[in-house]
This record gives sequence, structure tokens and C-alpha cells, in this order.
Amino acid sequence: MRRAALRLCTLRKVLLTPVRGLIQGSQHPEKESVLHVYEARSPIYVNHVRDKLREIVGASTNWRDHMKAMEERKLLHSFLAKSQEGLPPRRMKDSYIEVLLPLGSQPALREKYLTFQNTIRFGRILEDLDSLGVLICYMHNKIPSANMSPLSIVTALVDKIDMCKSGLSSEQDIKFSGHVSWVGKTSMEVKMQMFQSHGNDFSPVLDATFVMVARDSENKGPAFVNPLIPEGPEEEELFRQGELNKGRRVAFSSMSLLKMAPSAKERTTIHEMFLSTLDPKTISFRSRVLPPNAVWMEDSKLKSLEVCHPQERNIFNRIFGGFLMRKAYELGWATAYNFGGSRPFVVAVDDIMFQKPVEVGSLLFLSSQVCFTQDKYIQVRVHSEVSSLQSKEHRTTNVFHFTFMSEKDVPLVFPRTYGESMLYLDGQRHFNSMGVPVAVKKEYRVEP
Repeated sequence: MRRAALRLCTLRKVLLTPVRGLIQGSQHPEKESVLHVYEARSPIYVNHVRDKLREIVGASTNWRDHMKAMEERKLLHSFLAKSQEGLPPRRMKDSYIEVLLPLGSQPALREKYLTFQNTIRFGRILEDLDSLGVLICYMHNKIPSANMSPLSIVTALVDKIDMCKSGLSSEQDIKFSGHVSWVGKTSMEVKMQMFQSHGNDFSPVLDATFVMVARDSENKGPAFVNPLIPEGPEEEELFRQGELNKGRRVAFSSMSLLKMAPSAKERTTIHEMFLSTLDPKTISFRSRVLPPNAVWMEDSKLKSLEVCHPQERNIFNRIFGGFLMRKAYELGWATAYNFGGSRPFVVAVDDIMFQKPVEVGSLLFLSSQVCFTQDKYIQVRVHSEVSSLQSKEHRTTNVFHFTFMSEKDVPLVFPRTYGESMLYLDGQRHFNSMGVPVAVKKEYRVEP
């Protein structure tokens, strides 16, 4: 069997220690990981993260004042470094943050995160991860002498989100933690984890890797970030992994089907699929019939439209990236449900590139389709594009890749055109980059 889509949480040794140890201290000091030295910083609540971000950049909570706030940020340009060498190096613990989502202890927050099936909305979790990643980077680049940060830090890429098998309860507290793990000249890799309370301990739920970029105070050009000095073998391994991740992304991009032809094996796969759809009665290349238990890719599509209002803006008055991820995920989940005929569960989020910002007032078009299936697994691709109310020109802003696992085997999906064949191969590549398959467990409930 091909390697399938559930990437188990490969929580690195430095991050595997139960969260209780981050606050109360480890019961086994000899096994303490490097992150235990970060326990001095008190956790904050998830609903305060965006308030802290607005404070850091001087953003207004009033849409009518946003232009004035942006004008004031121009004055911060003098605080920007001329080179990275002029910035003090930071350690991983300098950016370490813990954030609490008190679903159990503060039930009033619960409804925002509830699905109609009384489970957790994973789209809301994506929003929280996006905000947390930005705040972590601001902690790494903090300037003590400035009341506001001259940097505009934005999400460039969701590299991967690996789900664990632990279930999510809507009545137990959730904890997020994270820190900067690798730094380039103007970009940063952020490692984040999510845990949920089970009795007296917190169990791991997911492991996320985001890439953030720093821009100047007006968000018009790149800006240098503080260098990172790893301390100890665990941090050195995390930093080395960041370098490898960068190289992997470059290699994956260079092999894109938009740049290079499919491999010989992939061409054979597509040709065999094409031959299996030919009608044996006509012996014609134009007469196509579906094999048993199969669906044409074009019949797996769902679409949606959003008007981008100021309520969904980020601290720089563009549409919040977490909102885009939530809307794309929920459409992808509905696509997988509609295709498979049973409730799907997310097992991986992969390679979300933020190509263009989305302006307030834009029309956001989302198009979702199944591009690859195997056994119980459904690979869904969501394409996002925007246009303004004044212009009919559309431009792509994001492409999202989600892997779902159904409760039962799902039909095969077959491409009819060459373009759909490329989508199939791209979906297969993302799927095959995952880990080994596991059985669906009843406690595994991560939904829109």
C-alpha cells in the first residue's frame, strides 16, 4: 500500500515533554527539555492575542481611524535596522509563549468553537495559530526602546500541520505553545504545538510549522530580523531542521508541475487511468466511461463567495490570513463530506502559500475539489482568488491543501482533461508526502 495521509505528530524530543512541566516543573529533572527554562512567562488567553498585536503595531480598533494609524507607523521607519548585523541575537526562549483557550473553565467562549455536531471547529484553531505565530515573531524582534514595533510581520506560508490521534473535546481547556525555531535575513520559521487537558495532564493534539516574513513599517518592502542563536543540541537540531525545511521547499517548488513535466512514472499513471475509462464497445479515444466506484473530478467541486468586510481585517488592515484559512478549510471539509458520504476528519494541512494580500472590500472566490483519493483518504485542493467590486479581473491569492480521513472507503476520483490530470498528480504528491495510515478512532474528532 502506498504511504497514506496521516502524518503522525513527530513531536521532536525538545517538544515532547507534557505541558504540565512547562508551568509546574518536571517530575524528572534529569529528563528536562530545553523548553522548561521558559516557564517564567505567564500564559495569556487566546482572546487577548490580537489585542496584544494591535498594541504592538499601534493599530486602531476603529476602522474609521485605520488610515491615521497607518500614517503614524511611517514615523517608525527610523527604527528599522540597516543590516541584520546591527541587531542583537536572540534565543529560542526569548520568543516562547503559552496561550490558553479555556473552553472548560470559561464556557462562554465555547460556542465560538463549536460545530453543529458539538465538536471543535478546526477552522477556528487555524485562526488562533495564525495570530499566535505573528505574536511569537514580534516577541523575537522586540525593541525595548520603542513603544511600537517598526516591523510588519505577516504569514508567508503554512508549511505543515500534523495532527495527532488525540481527540478534541469541546469541554476541556486547550493550550498553545510556540517559539521561533529558525531565522533567515527577513524570514522566520515558527514551531507551535497544541495540547488539550485530560485530567491533570495536557496531551498533544497537533504540531504546526509556519513561516513568517518581516516587512517595513508601511508593509511595502522587506526588513531585517534579529538573528537566532541556538543553545544546546536540541535547539541546534531544531535550527538545522529549519534549514532543511527551507531546502525542501525550494526543491518542491522547482519540481512543480507548473514548471516541469510529470515524471515517467506519473505519466504512466495518467495514461493507465485514461485507458481504464475508454468505452470497450466503441474503441474510441473520445468515448469515456467511469470504472465502478469512481467519480469524475469535475463532479467533486464546491464553490463559495465572501464579501471581505472590515470586521475580518488584520492589524495592517488587510484581510486576516486566519480568516482565509478558516473559510477555505470549511469549504474543503464540506467538499470531502459531500464526496465521501460520511463525516470526514482532518489529518493534515500542507503547503499553504500566501501569494497576495486580500484587501478589505474584495470579493473572495473559493473553489474546492477532490483531486486524489485512496482507501479512506481524501485529498482536497482549495483555490482562492479575489477581485474588486470595481474590476472584474481575478487574481490568485492562495492555494490550500487538506487531507481528510473518512469513516469508510471513498470512491476513486478520475480526471478527464490534461489540466485535471495535473491536479491529480499534484494531489498525489502531497498525499504521498504524508506518513503511514491509521485506523479511524472514535475519539478522533477535529472538524470545521
